[in-house]
Amino acid sequence: MMQARKIGNINKMLFATLLGLIVVFPIYYAFAASFFSIGEFASYPPKLFPSSFSPVHYVRAVTGSPLVRFMVNSLIASGIGTIIRMVVAVLAAFAVAFFEFRGRRLLFFLVLGTMMLPADALIIENFLAVSRMGLVDTYLGIISVYLLGPVQLFMLRQSFKTIPKTYREIASMDGCSDLNFLLKVVLPLSRSIVLTLSLHSFVTIWNTYLWPLLVTNNPNMRTVQVGITMLRYADSLDFGPVFAAITIIILPSVVLFLVLRKRIVAGITSGVIVG
Repeated sequence: MMQARKIGNINKMLFATLLGLIVVFPIYYAFAASFFSIGEFASYPPKLFPSSFSPVHYVRAVTGSPLVRFMVNSLIASGIGTIIRMVVAVLAAFAVAFFEFRGRRLLFFLVLGTMMLPADALIIENFLAVSRMGLVDTYLGIISVYLLGPVQLFMLRQSFKTIPKTYREIASMDGCSDLNFLLKVVLPLSRSIVLTLSLHSFVTIWNTYLWPLLVTNNPNMRTVQVGITMLRYADSLDFGPVFAAITIIILPSVVLFLVLRKRIVAGITSGVIVG
């Protein structure tokens, strides 16, 4: 019995290692290819390791294209969009989890119902609405479709439901307002799930391509995912600057993951479903 358990654990470890390598390999290849020469891109069989680590492609990517401007646009859109999205989700989840009012469940399920609608089915109507409001080529236009996050609302509501309502009653008896209870009790107890969902929102907005492409006509308002397709190196075998730009683009997501990895694991394990 003990031997079978050990074999099972080893198999799980090998499978997890293999899965991790599959996930990490594209990131590694993008980093390695950012140092390849034109000849190494054309070589067969394909190379996995660069012959040198000269930063020339990174210099060309930054100086030969408005990559920095694209990153600033994405940072502003992702940062502001994540903050607004999480504020709306936290307040809505707190109301649904702790307040009793008519239509509470109906409203909650209506918001969740928007998860069933494919984003592509609404993209024309969303663009027309944003265009009528004059928000084309603006940061608000880029983040407008991400301000309501049903996934964040659902996960936060489930996390808040694990907090006993007696805490709120005790805090109310001590003169604590609902806002103070949210800020001083609920959010500290839900810090891990809030950070995890914030990171998810940031990466989602950062990696979005189609919507920013539609609502930005000015090249100076392009985000990184749109701007990288505008690099003039993409039409030749000189892919080094493109891969250098890709490596720079994925760097914020990787850094955030490494810094918050323990919180992410805690947030995932704390996301239990409560009725």
